[in-house]
Amino acid sequence: MRWLVLLAGLLLGSGPTRLASAQAPATPAAAPEVELVLGPATIPVTGYYTLAFRLRGAALTGYSAFPELEGFKKSGKTSTTTTRIVQGRSSSELTITQRYMPYGEGEKAIKPFQMTVNGVTVRSPGGSVRVGPAPPTPAPATAPAAQEPLVATGDLDQLLGKPKPALYQEVPDHAFLAVEADRSSVYVGEGVRVGLYFYLQPADQALLAFNDFNEQLPRLLRELHQATAWEVPAAEPSTLPDSVRRGGQLYLRYRISEATYYPLNTQPLRFTPLALTMIKFKLLKKPEPGVDGRLASYKTYTTAPVRVAVRPLPPHPLREQVPVGSYTAQEAISRTTFRVGQSFTYSFGVEGRGNLAAVMAPVPVPRPGLEVYGPELREAPAPGGGRRMFRYRLVARRPGPLPLDSIFQLIVFNPATARYDTLRPELRPEVRGAPAITTKPLRPEDDPFYGPALAAADTTLQPFDVYRQVRRYASWVLGGLLVLAVAGWATSKSTSNEQ
Repeated sequence: MRWLVLLAGLLLGSGPTRLASAQAPATPAAAPEVELVLGPATIPVTGYYTLAFRLRGAALTGYSAFPELEGFKKSGKTSTTTTRIVQGRSSSELTITQRYMPYGEGEKAIKPFQMTVNGVTVRSPGGSVRVGPAPPTPAPATAPAAQEPLVATGDLDQLLGKPKPALYQEVPDHAFLAVEADRSSVYVGEGVRVGLYFYLQPADQALLAFNDFNEQLPRLLRELHQATAWEVPAAEPSTLPDSVRRGGQLYLRYRISEATYYPLNTQPLRFTPLALTMIKFKLLKKPEPGVDGRLASYKTYTTAPVRVAVRPLPPHPLREQVPVGSYTAQEAISRTTFRVGQSFTYSFGVEGRGNLAAVMAPVPVPRPGLEVYGPELREAPAPGGGRRMFRYRLVARRPGPLPLDSIFQLIVFNPATARYDTLRPELRPEVRGAPAITTKPLRPEDDPFYGPALAAADTTLQPFDVYRQVRRYASWVLGGLLVLAVAGWATSKSTSNEQ
């Protein structure tokens, strides 16, 4: 009987990983293998292109950044670990995948690139991807039907027979899956933070375990994607849960996905019901010493549909170009006083909550005696917003105060007040010194050599085709010389024959 208990312990020890528990690393192979994997050759404009690398036979110690692709924006990463056991030997394969969101349709070139993984440099020749139109929006799907409970079997079942379900009892849990939006209505261009979370009470950890989570995650991300919104994923979610209270009860919350959506038009954001299948254990009615006493089955959790209404912006001549957000003007200058003709740098931008990608550089208003060059973009993103600055180089040619508020301005729509605001600089640097003397340009007639030559030159107007006529005359002269040469050669030849 003792050897049966030991065998059961070995088999149950290789079972599913419990929630919030560490997974034993696979035995590394002698030489790690690294492989780069390109994404599909064709994707819709609302989909993702992917670059990935696979690492076999070693634990990941570090890797270089994924390349920037022209025409795409990075949109988060996912990791997948696959463990295989063949003839008692275990091998692991880690796949890190970088998602890219296309800016528009068309043929996109993937230039050759290289990456370094665990000190090993691998190269890819690149390729191309065709970004096609967005697929038609499907009709809202009904909630998926719950799967029938399945019974897990293993080698121990072949020796002792399958466990009898009648000896196990179903223990109720308090877990649920939810899609949550931080607001139910937004303006066009205003961000709404949406997260997919799995909640469970601390006592439920002994009953539940994730089932093929890395296989279910890509499907969940695709279903969360909105074709009519600009999506900015949050930072990579932590594998450890948060402690929150709902209805006075303590819950552990797992962050499956979080992103901020900025609607591009007035079409509502609709998040259809999502399904996540978990492993749920039934417990033995009469526990026995040395036996785990659990029977694995499956349970599917489904979210409720979520709808976020989108309101149009109030009328404005530049409504299609105005960024939306709770912004404040930010500015910086290299100095506040300087002399005429001395260049200085001035930065103007915004800071706050909103889609920084929608904030365009302000076009400076021309001003006599002032030269403006640039700008250079400097950005410091933060969750839900950040800072976006535009750095200019200015050269003043006239003394006096420099009213920057009449040169730079940004019009934004503040969703908190539901009105348009014009952000202007507050700095007024002082320009000192005498006005810059404009050097008189040197005229050709003032030159001691070209002056007399120009004075004696013929001022008669020439036709536009004078060079064409010269070319034609030259062709005639060359043709005549060629005829004379041929005639002379023929005459000399006939004379030599007579002699």
